[in-house]
Amino acid sequence: MRQTGRQTRRPERRTPQTAAELAKVHDRTLAEATARDLAPDAPLDDDPARLQPRPEIGDSWARLRRLGLDPDAGAAAVHLGPAEIEHRRRTSGLDAVLPVLRDTLLEPVGQTPLILAIADAEGHVLWQEGERGLRRSADRIGFLTGARWVEESVGTNGIAAALRAQRPMHVHSSEHYLRSHHSWTCVAAPVRDPGTGRLIGAIDLSGPAHSVRPYLLQLTATAARLAETELRARRLESLHHLRTLAAPLLARVNGPALVVDAAGWTAAAAGLPPPTRLRLPAEGWGSAAVHWLPSLGECVIEPLADGWLVRPVRPQDDARAEDDDGAAEQAEGARLRLDLRRPDRPELSVHGAAGGWSHALSPRHAELLLLLAAERDGHTAAQLADALFGDPGRTVTVRAELSRLRRYLGGLLAHRPYRFAESVLVSVVGPDDPYDLLPVSSAPAVRRLRVGLANGTVRLPGTPPLPGPRTPDDLPLPDDLPRTGELPPPGEPPRPPGPPAQPPSSVDSWASVGPQARSASSETSA
Repeated sequence: MRQTGRQTRRPERRTPQTAAELAKVHDRTLAEATARDLAPDAPLDDDPARLQPRPEIGDSWARLRRLGLDPDAGAAAVHLGPAEIEHRRRTSGLDAVLPVLRDTLLEPVGQTPLILAIADAEGHVLWQEGERGLRRSADRIGFLTGARWVEESVGTNGIAAALRAQRPMHVHSSEHYLRSHHSWTCVAAPVRDPGTGRLIGAIDLSGPAHSVRPYLLQLTATAARLAETELRARRLESLHHLRTLAAPLLARVNGPALVVDAAGWTAAAAGLPPPTRLRLPAEGWGSAAVHWLPSLGECVIEPLADGWLVRPVRPQDDARAEDDDGAAEQAEGARLRLDLRRPDRPELSVHGAAGGWSHALSPRHAELLLLLAAERDGHTAAQLADALFGDPGRTVTVRAELSRLRRYLGGLLAHRPYRFAESVLVSVVGPDDPYDLLPVSSAPAVRRLRVGLANGTVRLPGTPPLPGPRTPDDLPLPDDLPRTGELPPPGEPPRPPGPPAQPPSSVDSWASVGPQARSASSETSA
């Protein structure tokens, strides 16, 4: 029968793997990895019909094998003392939202055996509540208040996965790396500070694998958003208090000025359109009296109670007239450094003629900047969408994020195609383990880049080349011989050494990304 009207193709749904299937995948994956260690040249079984672990689970298992974690024993447990637990509870900010989390998570599930655990950003379990018998079972695997629930110690688990991926995660049964955890299932969601965007902890629900409920992941994610809403309400209350203090102060200041809180959110302004938030330097202001800020230029900064008084040096009209010159000045000779050494806190710093600043990046902005740094010729919006999502059609999301980046990068970031300005020297500092490069990212291009770094076929921008095999010409020469590689004729005195080699220019340094410039592009673009 012929059908009329618009036809919509629904995405294919894959039936979740059962606990028995997951156990087979776990045992086979680890056994094959051990066999490859013994016989690296043995052919691989790439049958697409075989069940495989989810990509994020497989990546975690591979990382733990490289660390040498025993799936039967784990590692030495790390536990906090009572005083340290209380200190971390107070400083995390999560103690204020604990009552609403109890009401949201423990009451609706009723008689379902579950444990509610709340961890800080480093994976320490600060609170743990739930049915008494289930908590005794959790104690036997070390899941108790004060324990540090990270992959390096206890293998793949919900709390560590959520903190690492910075999104709600579910680790079920044999997806846990340690076999002692295979009878458990856990769902967790990260919580961020609404004022700074910084990851401050994770909320976790854990219980027996046979009693898993499909709604628990959505429930945990909703609870995390509710916690962030409560924290945002407290921040707005604090900002309102700062605003009452700022009003009489701004009335006495000559010229434009604004008052911001410790995270850069504007409480009040006079004489200029107030930005929603200033990008404050991550390392603090230091001792200088004048500082450069991306949206205002040079400013005089004065401390206030719970905030800062910011006074732009240039009048606003002059600032508007010199926007183009400021952008060019900002880009000329600027040095941009993307620091990805800490998986949980990518950071961007810029230093140049117009000043210097640095701040933490969101996971999406870190992905975009990494891809732009690895391909200096630039990307179109469709190419970036394909590299990030595997879908060239998601250009609206890409353009929106790049528009936010250009608000504070200004002349450093060009477009059509999107790229760094030619005069900007960009370097990327990566982690020791290539697989820790933006571990929160599941972007196809980032995953390929990790593999290329691990195999030695790709290098990050600004990374010195790896030393190659030494030849006789590379051996050190005696001090009385020239360094030009040529011996003097007999009877002539030794020639003095030539001038020292000049450091490579910014153009030359980009030729070192990958074995060749073209091969690096192919590794990092989708």
